[in-house]
Amino acid sequence: MKGKSNMKVALCQINIEFENKEYNKKKIMAKVKEAKNNEANLCLFPEMTLTGFGINVELIGEKENKTIDFFRKICIDNNINVGFGWVKKINSSGENHFTIINYKGEIISDYIKIHPFSFSNEDKHYLSGEEIVKCTIDNTKLASFICYDLRFPEIFQCVSNDVDIIIVSANWPQNRSEHWKTLLKARAIENQVYILGVNCVGKIDGLYYSGDSCIIDPNGQVIESIENVEGIIYGIIDLKEIIALRKSFPVKSDRKNQLYNQFMILNILKS
Repeated sequence: MKGKSNMKVALCQINIEFENKEYNKKKIMAKVKEAKNNEANLCLFPEMTLTGFGINVELIGEKENKTIDFFRKICIDNNINVGFGWVKKINSSGENHFTIINYKGEIISDYIKIHPFSFSNEDKHYLSGEEIVKCTIDNTKLASFICYDLRFPEIFQCVSNDVDIIIVSANWPQNRSEHWKTLLKARAIENQVYILGVNCVGKIDGLYYSGDSCIIDPNGQVIESIENVEGIIYGIIDLKEIIALRKSFPVKSDRKNQLYNQFMILNILKS
């Protein structure tokens, strides 16, 4: 798996049985096997993969990292890299994680959601992450964010100089699906990176999710997408495309980061 210039990614859009880890594990194993049979290098799942989005940290949160162990075995058995969401229990609170484990069973990325979704009281049950996390698979550099993070473009700008792909793993309901699709495309265009948006689908805990998982190229074009059904979409990440676009249309070189920082400091002082 070394020395490749391109990567084949698989985005698994699934209907998550709410708070039922054992049921969902069977589905995950089948999806990973299917992705491997289709020669994917990286297989991605939605936020809180084995439970769906919930605030019952006492029930779905983990101290023993059993979900990590489950996915570690899958990665080794299938010789594939996998990204998934889970909840870590910290005393009476939780952390909303998106973790990538490589084909050797090693954790290469462990991101904690920076922006808990206050609209649904996630912030009352989950601690905020404070770090942007990057990793490399073969020659491809990645970062990941979770759901509501998509509405905060600053963190995408902070990381996009150093990565080729940004993953957004989510439980994003249908009633805001146009926001999801529009913001994913905007983040790709603004940052000139591949955006991989992987969402759940179906009725979960009283909400309907249309999915709309998609692979978007650095020019904002949707390569593949899927809506309203379970399934896997595949795409090839072409590193040459990123290099060519940034060279022909060097938006990043015109950014005035020092000035933007001054504006932000002034706003903080005024408030």
